[in-house]
Amino acid sequence: MYSSKNITYILTILEAIEKIFYYSNNFEDEEEFFHANKQLNFNATVNLLIAIGEENKKIDDALKSTDDISWKNISAMRDKIAHNYRGIDESMVWDIVQNYLPTLKKLLIEMLPKIQNSQIYIEEALKSEYYEDLVYLKL
Repeated sequence: MYSSKNITYILTILEAIEKIFYYSNNFEDEEEFFHANKQLNFNATVNLLIAIGEENKKIDDALKSTDDISWKNISAMRDKIAHNYRGIDESMVWDIVQNYLPTLKKLLIEMLPKIQNSQIYIEEALKSEYYEDLVYLKL
């Protein structure tokens, strides 16, 4: 069993993923997504990707034992976005949203039962409006 401190990091990433899906689900392609609402949806997504990368760094490495995704690339993506804001490629962001976040979500959900007393902490966290998009975690 892994430390319960991982719950906060995982739930924060899951909430960010849900918000990104919400912000990006009505677009056909990266161009439409990038230009919509004066880049509001794109900029919100980029900010949440930074949060995902930062929280990923805090999860116990042993808990991230699967090779289904490159955990190091998640953190590297965060650093690239945060330090090269004007150079963010909308195609890269779109690709991450469409092709990598669904896998990341699945892997994070699979981690939760491996954490000590996870269901207790999840139930408590779901009482907060911040995690309102994670209702699928309720038993």
